Amino acid sequence: MGIERIAVLGAGQMGNGIAQVAACAGYQVVMIDIKQDYLDNGLAAIENSLSRVVKKERMTQEQADQAISLISTSTEKTSAADADLVVEAIPEIPELKFSTFAELDTICKPEAILASNTSSISINAIADATSRPDRVIGMHFMNPVPVMKLVEIINGKETSSDVTELVVKASEQMGKVPLACNDSPGFVSNRILCPMINEAILALEEGVAEPDAIDGIMKLGMNHPIGPLALADLIGLDTILHIMNVLHEGFDGDPKYAPSDLLQKMVSDGKLGRKSGEGFYSYS
Repeated sequence: MGIERIAVLGAGQMGNGIAQVAACAGYQVVMIDIKQDYLDNGLAAIENSLSRVVKKERMTQEQADQAISLISTSTEKTSAADADLVVEAIPEIPELKFSTFAELDTICKPEAILASNTSSISINAIADATSRPDRVIGMHFMNPVPVMKLVEIINGKETSSDVTELVVKASEQMGKVPLACNDSPGFVSNRILCPMINEAILALEEGVAEPDAIDGIMKLGMNHPIGPLALADLIGLDTILHIMNVLHEGFDGDPKYAPSDLLQKMVSDGKLGRKSGEGFYSYS
């Protein structure tokens, strides 16, 4: 089996980015969301993104138009029935993921691969919601999808090697670098990243240094392109807290994964970073 048709569930920032890179790779793509407004906004985001690429002379207008022509939209999950690969990019709510995959399992053809773009929810748990755990896998794209090269491929305990091979090839066709790991809390990326961010927040909470100094030391001393507190603001402090809670629970309450009091307070106060206008820094 080869992959020719891809369905993307979710037209938000991650979903429209995945649809864009898939269409640019020549795949027939259907982007699915619950409201037409979401789909219209997703298509507009793709068109704006591709126009910037054309202006930078990294592709021609003809190539951009061809990519757009490969994308259709739908408000019905049944539109994924003919897809060879479904990539889910809906909110990080476990029960929503499980119910969605259970529904896809009844809609999609038996040989279809069901992939999740989840950044923290167990692939094994998602696979358990289906009758095809051997054909369920994680495809964790990085944000912004058209720019970032990595796709973290997460194998569940029953994911078949054939499925992994097909997903790796599809990722490479999309111009990505796929790197594989096994299902574990936080996978590799967030298991390492989020505790580092949490440690930076602890350093601030304990008065070790101010945000500019913490970020500057990590940028200049460790050659990081962005400091951990600025990165937390970019990702969203609510997302960081969610992942820390997943890690803390997944590793049986190990205190090294406990989210800091300051992180919890900022989320409670609605200081979520860039999306709320205020986090460790202010954004106007």
